[in-house]
Amino acid sequence: MALIVQKFGGSSVADAESIKRVAKRIVETRKAGNEVVVAVSAMGDSTDELLDLAHQVTPIPAPRELDMLLTAGERISMALLAMSIKSMGHDARSFTGSQAGMITDARHGQARIVDVTPGRVRSALDEGAIAIVAGFQGFNRGTGDITTLGRGGSDTTAVALAAALGADVCEIYTDVDGIFTADPRVVPRAHKIDRISSEEMLELAANGAKVLYIRAVEYARRHGVTLHVRSSFNNNEGTIVFNETVPDAAGIEGSGVGGGPGILNPGLAQPGEPNAGIPNLGTPTTPSVTSENSEKSVEEPLIVGVAADLSEAKITVVGVPDIPGKAAQIFNIVAKTGANIDMIVQNVSAAATGLTDISFTLPKSEGQLVLTTLTAEQPDVGFASLQYDDQIGKLALVGAGMRTNAGVSAKLFTALYEAGINIEMISTSEIRISVVTRADTVNDALRVVHTAFGLDSDTDAVVHGGTGR
Repeated sequence: MALIVQKFGGSSVADAESIKRVAKRIVETRKAGNEVVVAVSAMGDSTDELLDLAHQVTPIPAPRELDMLLTAGERISMALLAMSIKSMGHDARSFTGSQAGMITDARHGQARIVDVTPGRVRSALDEGAIAIVAGFQGFNRGTGDITTLGRGGSDTTAVALAAALGADVCEIYTDVDGIFTADPRVVPRAHKIDRISSEEMLELAANGAKVLYIRAVEYARRHGVTLHVRSSFNNNEGTIVFNETVPDAAGIEGSGVGGGPGILNPGLAQPGEPNAGIPNLGTPTTPSVTSENSEKSVEEPLIVGVAADLSEAKITVVGVPDIPGKAAQIFNIVAKTGANIDMIVQNVSAAATGLTDISFTLPKSEGQLVLTTLTAEQPDVGFASLQYDDQIGKLALVGAGMRTNAGVSAKLFTALYEAGINIEMISTSEIRISVVTRADTVNDALRVVHTAFGLDSDTDAVVHGGTGR
């Protein structure tokens, strides 16, 4: 008997008919002889609707009360899903995040998991029941308060449960057939990736690929959880996110969670069986993507995908004295705001003035606080002015083959040049190249680069629900 954790997003449980369809899939997995734990999101757009309602009542909702409000969405969907499963003759028990043992720190709205004690979930499984757990939520032992994990929290809930319970696989269900070489809503000819390393998936998630949230990928990688991203609208094989190595479990979302087995039995999934549960992983290998008109070769650059992100803004600190310690002073000020800095570029100092400019990108949601904080410290730092630009877009090219292959940067920049797209900032890692361009050109850039690296498919991708979640 295998233990499978399944996660269903809001679009998968958007209405009563969708809930019954998901319940049928869960029951099929149970009938195949597997133990099943399900993490479920709120129905459709109900979380956004609750947020809108809160802001109609008050411009600044109290964080504790906002968490109490938002967790109602998952409670509704988990209870309805359990009812539907019971109507099919199978035992199902629903649990809130606190009942399932999702213990977090005390930060409302963006809580981090510090421990998982799924005793009640394990007992339900031992008694033959299907466990339905509300995603996105937990509780803090010190305050006794309910907390929420932030956007993508249901993915993180599923992975944390899989790690704590030693699950064989964690299936993330969405409204596309897996992880694609680009967002299929923007690049219709994007094609599904069969297998991708957690390292590559981390880069894609960090750079705008929304099919998986970065916290969930980080957690899975740290605790040796294998992910299977697949569609809730059909029984097709999805995308396996595999771990090349399983690092030590400490340091991600807290150290109280044990790692899962990480290696699956390749004989558990039989071709043709609906939702047999565990895919045949075989030997994990990074997928090779090449142009149809070229020969496949291990020596060719290995690019797994392209991602775009419109959620960032750029701040430029103008007229910074080009002397040791000024950059440290600026970023220490920024660090006090808790903002997450992404790309940083410092211009060459002007010989005549001895001044330089420093530009960096950060989430738009954190831009105003950083601007206010830096302005307050302007006399001490001694810079001339600040510039804020929220009309930027980031494009990232990801692939492990960049480590050993030359010419990737040249091909990327040539493709953008030929399309008339200007580059404002550049950042690289061993397996990623990111560029910043104008927001209104980033989708064009995505399509151009996708084609340039031979990633286009012969047919258009199918998007079942329209949101990617």
